[in-house]
Amino acid sequence: MSAASPSDDFSSPSPTAATAPVPATLAPHQTPAAQAAGALILSRIAFGLVALVALAALLMAIALWQKVGGMKEQLARQSADAIAQSMEARTLARQASDTVREASARVALVETRVAEVALQRSQLEELIQSLSRSRDENLVVDIESAVRLALQQAQVTGSVEPLLAALKAGDVRIARAAQPRLTPLQRSMQRDADRLRSTASTDSAEALQKLDELMRGVDDLPTLNAVAVRGTGTNAWQPEPIPADAPWWRRVLLTVRGEARSLVRVGRIQSPEAILLAPEQSYFLRENLKLKLLNARLSLLSRQMEATRGELSQVTASLNRYFDPASRRTQAAATQLQQLQALVKTSEPVRIDDTLAALATAAAGR
Repeated sequence: MSAASPSDDFSSPSPTAATAPVPATLAPHQTPAAQAAGALILSRIAFGLVALVALAALLMAIALWQKVGGMKEQLARQSADAIAQSMEARTLARQASDTVREASARVALVETRVAEVALQRSQLEELIQSLSRSRDENLVVDIESAVRLALQQAQVTGSVEPLLAALKAGDVRIARAAQPRLTPLQRSMQRDADRLRSTASTDSAEALQKLDELMRGVDDLPTLNAVAVRGTGTNAWQPEPIPADAPWWRRVLLTVRGEARSLVRVGRIQSPEAILLAPEQSYFLRENLKLKLLNARLSLLSRQMEATRGELSQVTASLNRYFDPASRRTQAAATQLQQLQALVKTSEPVRIDDTLAALATAAAGR
């Protein structure tokens, strides 16, 4: 390419310009050719600048295109990876959904089985409770029947040993059953047993023994109308002995005096019915007294304290009315009757109110 550069134009001036140089200061206005040359130079400079700018733009476009291509490739790879991951995620989600569905089915089956087990457990608990209640009811009924039978025996015989044995057996059975519902019953039985042990005594046996002694000694009690040996061992109406060394007149006087005293007896009668009692009636009096003592014994055995006290009061009245109070046997019998009255007053009927109330509460199911 043979295009002349602007430097060549400046280095080879025309002969006209060389022969007639015009100073710049002297030519303020250039010629059209100079202007054209300047314009050409400016256009060439502008073209070069445009070419440089275009080249730079092209380079930048190429770099940007390469960068965009790399981004596209990266985006394509990322998109492919995302699509693959999404496919995997979809597959995993489908598997998870299947797993969740299977787990839900298994959970539903397990819940059904748990509900069946809970229902069976509730039914079994109800059955056990019903069996336990029936067993407790049977236990309460057995204990109540045994205690009431022992109470009747204790009331009839006056001995608390059968009742204590029944209470102890019931306590052992309740402790063996180990039911908290029967704990109040067990405590009540223990309290009644302790009270019975503390109040148990031999009063009834001692009273029966004294009654037997009185019945055996009735035949030996002297009546008021008996002209027999008194407590001093001599007859009060027997004549005085006559001394052997007494003079005859004294012996005659004492003999007459004794005969007179044997014919007439003078005394103070406080109970006419006792003095006027015939000898054959004394037998019936003693037998009647024995019957009253026997009635008192039967009343004591049947734990009828009021009847026993009434019979003993009648025996005491008969003893004071028909029998000699100065006799030692009569005084001993009166002392025994007083002791019997005291024993009967201190004796109380056997009571187990706490146990009976606890048995009623347990039988009611509370």
